[in-house]
Amino acid sequence: MNKQIKRAKWIGGKPKKLRSFKPPEEDKLIVDREGNIIGSLSADEPEEPSAKDGRERDTESGDSETGMSRKMRQETQLTAEERELKESTEISEDFDRLKRQLEEKVGLNKSFDVIFREMVFGGQKTGIFYYNGFIKDYVLTEILERLSYADQVHRETEHRKPVEEHRRPYRNWRTDRAEEPSGRQEEGERRNTIGLFEEALIPHVQVKRVCKLKEAIDNVAMGGTAFFFEGEREAVLVDAKNFPARTTEEPELERVVRGSRDGFVETLLTNVTLVRRRVRDPRLKLEITQVGKRTQTDVCIGYIQDICDMKLVESIRDKIKEVKVDGVPLAEKQLEEAVVGNSWNPYPSVRYSERPDVVAAHLLEGHVIVFVDTSPSVMILPTTFFHHVQHAEEYRQTPIVGTYLRWVRFIGIAASIFLLPLWLLIVTSPELKPAGLEFLGPQKPGKIPILGQFLIAELGIDLMRMAAVHTPSPLAIAMGLVAAILVGEVAVKAGLFSNEIILYLSVAAVGTFATPSYELSLANRICRLVLLVISAVFKVPGFVIGSTLLLLMLALQRSYNTPYLWPFIPFNMNAMGHILVRVPFLSMKTRLSLTRPKDKTRQPRRPRRQE
Repeated sequence: MNKQIKRAKWIGGKPKKLRSFKPPEEDKLIVDREGNIIGSLSADEPEEPSAKDGRERDTESGDSETGMSRKMRQETQLTAEERELKESTEISEDFDRLKRQLEEKVGLNKSFDVIFREMVFGGQKTGIFYYNGFIKDYVLTEILERLSYADQVHRETEHRKPVEEHRRPYRNWRTDRAEEPSGRQEEGERRNTIGLFEEALIPHVQVKRVCKLKEAIDNVAMGGTAFFFEGEREAVLVDAKNFPARTTEEPELERVVRGSRDGFVETLLTNVTLVRRRVRDPRLKLEITQVGKRTQTDVCIGYIQDICDMKLVESIRDKIKEVKVDGVPLAEKQLEEAVVGNSWNPYPSVRYSERPDVVAAHLLEGHVIVFVDTSPSVMILPTTFFHHVQHAEEYRQTPIVGTYLRWVRFIGIAASIFLLPLWLLIVTSPELKPAGLEFLGPQKPGKIPILGQFLIAELGIDLMRMAAVHTPSPLAIAMGLVAAILVGEVAVKAGLFSNEIILYLSVAAVGTFATPSYELSLANRICRLVLLVISAVFKVPGFVIGSTLLLLMLALQRSYNTPYLWPFIPFNMNAMGHILVRVPFLSMKTRLSLTRPKDKTRQPRRPRRQE
């Protein structure tokens, strides 16, 4: 104690009171207001005022951001090293740096389904990169079992090499000088490492070698597996994918009494295979591309090269490539709006189908088909109004029966649009009733005006349709009974609705449901509502003007430079005859001129008999 006082006096200051000894403090934990530990602060480091003030604000006010949110914001601010790793495109030879690249690019060690498995085969350190859930376990098990024999294969390969090959000097192509055999041997071994794994050790039919990390990551995101080798700047990609998919069942919207029962699913490769099974023409081309910066959805364009108009193919291909969006999670519908872009027009510009036989038939007609991964619907381009009213059932029956079914469907579609507006005109304007139809009209008018009854009933049908979609199957029958008995019958007995209105509305609804194209049925329902309102307000002039505007809208609409009402406008007698009558198969000698096919002959003409 005396020595310390003397030392203080010798320095020149007054003797200070000595501090008592304190044990070293432990690190302080930073805890937010919810009790979560978000970090630690060393005892010998001063706490930043900003952090301290922020915690005080978190404690005092509930509206300020929490320490956890600040922590997350700080993590999003990349350092120079992290930014460099994220932007790098080359495959690193060092596995530590490679894993850091994968951490920044795909979230390795953050996302639980991103796997990087390190193993050693034949003295070569190997990294297996894949997404858990996409891979085929039994295929990779076979590959790993084969890789376990890497030492034996490597020794057999080295044993087959002649001894003189290792001893003979060679000339370096860069310096044009002779090199020592030892250096050449090491370089050859290094160069043949990937070749040995690719050609002799990986037993798979779809193997590809890449030198860009982005290609490897994109392939793995599509379900493949990447093999990296320490000390190498290349990777081997194995297409051993296994997507979760349902079976190829018959589509709900395009059922037939007789015919195939398979339908498209949400897997692109399965859908392409179903079409390949029916069209084995080697000139069937299937071009694949990706759409969406983040989703990278696979889009496939299909056509028969010597039938389809290549200008149409190039136009569709260019428009798909011009789509610059984050992604198309809703698949074909978002792609249609981005490519076709029919704005607010309710009528569909493309035809969707879930039947492989229908798509194959359109391919032979010269149409272009577009597959979108994760969607069971295939787009057919170009299409007209009459493409949407055709059904496969017409071609599964005899020509006369198919023609009858087609005309019944035409009548139902026309009734779904014009029946209710015409009945409303006749009821509200008795002078328009033809002779013999005086019985038309409600005998007991309801308490609600006729137009109000129609609108309420239309909304009720749409509401029941949406309820049926969302109702579980065991409850669907109960929901139908409630709709038919409680809503319909009770409303009529209470005097709110008229029996005749319910009858004609039911006929129009049946015609709507009989429309093969679901998109066309929805568009016809909207036009029916518009015609109802216009006819109720403006009477006959309103109905005539509304029908004329509907016809003009359809006549002016085009699908890839194709008139929407072809062959009615412009009129083509031969094609119109094929639409009105289901022609026998052998009578269809040529293809329709709608798609401008290169090969217009559908089947060779039969030679005339010589008398």
